Amino acid sequence: MTRVEARSTPAPVSQGRIALRTIGRSTARTARALGERATGAGSRVAAFAAPVTSVISPIGWLVLAAALGSAILALVLDWVEFAFLAATLVGAVLIAIPFVFGRMKYRVGVELQPRRVVAGERALGRLSVVNDGGSSSLPSRMELPVGDGLAVFPLPSIEPSAEHEELFAVPTERRAVIVAGPAISVRGDELGLLRRTVRWSEPVELFVHPRTARLKPSAAGLVRDLEGEVTRTITDHDISFHALRAYEPGDPLRNVHWRSSARTGQLMVRQYEETRRSELVLLQATAAEEYVDEDEFELGVSVFASLGVQVVRDGTTATAVTEEHRLRTATTMALLDDTCRIEPAKSTPVLREFARDVLRRTPGASVVLAVVGSQLPLAEIRAVETVLPAEAQLLAFRVDRGADARIARVGSTQVATIGDLGELPAVVRRVKP
Repeated sequence: MTRVEARSTPAPVSQGRIALRTIGRSTARTARALGERATGAGSRVAAFAAPVTSVISPIGWLVLAAALGSAILALVLDWVEFAFLAATLVGAVLIAIPFVFGRMKYRVGVELQPRRVVAGERALGRLSVVNDGGSSSLPSRMELPVGDGLAVFPLPSIEPSAEHEELFAVPTERRAVIVAGPAISVRGDELGLLRRTVRWSEPVELFVHPRTARLKPSAAGLVRDLEGEVTRTITDHDISFHALRAYEPGDPLRNVHWRSSARTGQLMVRQYEETRRSELVLLQATAAEEYVDEDEFELGVSVFASLGVQVVRDGTTATAVTEEHRLRTATTMALLDDTCRIEPAKSTPVLREFARDVLRRTPGASVVLAVVGSQLPLAEIRAVETVLPAEAQLLAFRVDRGADARIARVGSTQVATIGDLGELPAVVRRVKP
C-alpha cells in the first residue's frame, strides 16, 4: 500500500505578514535615507548661512522671533497694531545691519605685569591695539575676558600704524590662575541686535600664588648633609663605616683593610651602613567637607605651599600631590604655579586610600607630611600609619582657623594644629623627627 504524505500550504495570513514586514523594512530604509539626506542638506545650508546667522545675537533672534509672531497674529486676528509692531522690529534689525560692515586689521597685544604675584599684591594689565591697515579704522570696541569678568574698551578711530593703549587692574585678592584674553573686537549696533566679532590674541595666564611662611632650612627634621640618613642596612659599598669581616671570594680588593689583614694574618674587608637621602611625600587632602569654609581651605593650601617651598629649597627629593594634581617640585616657582590650580574637591577617597595610592608609587618615602582640614577625624589620620613604608614617619598639619597652635601625638604620628599661617615657622621648629 502506497503511503501518501500530505504537505501543509502556508496560510494566506502568513504571506500577508511577510509582505507587511518587507514593506515596513523598505519604508524604514527609505525614511532613514531621506533623514540622512535632509540632515546633510541642513548642515550644508547652515554652513552656507553661518556668515550671516553668526552675526545675529541672542537678542537679535528674540527680536526676529517676536516680529514673526506679531506678523502671524496680525494676519490671523487682523490687528493692525501687531503689523506695526512687526514692521518696527524688522526695521530695527535692518537699521543695525550697516553697523557690522567694515574691515578691521589690528595687531593686538595683551601684557600682564608681573606675571606672578602673591595673593593681595597689585597686578596690572596692558592692552595695545595697532592699526595695521592702510586707512583709518572705524570706531569699535574690544572685549577682554579677565578671569570671571569681562573688560570692555571702546576703541576710537585709529590712524594707520598708530597705537591705542588701555590699562586695567587685575583682581588678585585670592589665589588663582587668572586668564586674560583672548582679545575680541566687536562691531555692532547699540541695541546689541547684531554682533560681529574677531579674535586677535591668545589667552595670557596670571599666577596668583598663595601666601606662604618662610621656614628655616631642614624643616620638619629633614636631613640635609652629604651622606644622607644612615639606615640599618649593611652593604659593601657606601660611606658610613660599620665593621670589618673576613674576606670572601668575589669581594672587591679596594675594600680590603690591609693593616688589619697584616695583624690578623687573614684578609679583612670593610663593611658599611647604607646611607640614603631623605625622600619626602607631601600630601594635601582637598575634600571640601573636611574644611569649615573657603578661608580654611586657603590656609591649608598656604601651609602646603610653605612646606613644599622649603623642602625644594633644601634640595630634598620630594613628591607633592593632591587627590587631583601631581605638582612639579623641580623649582619653587613651578611648585607655586601648580598650587594656584588646587581647588576643593566634592568627592575624594578617604585619606588612608589616598596615601596608599601615592606611597605605592613612592615606596622609598622616609617622611610623609599630610595637610588636612579641621573637620577630618583624627582616627583617619592615624589610619594612614597602616600604609606607611618601613621606618617612614608621618607628620600631619591640621589647619583650624583661629585655633591655638599646638602639637599632639596621635598614635605614633605628630599632629600639629595651625590656626594662622604666621604660627607655622614656630610650630615647625618644635616638631621633633
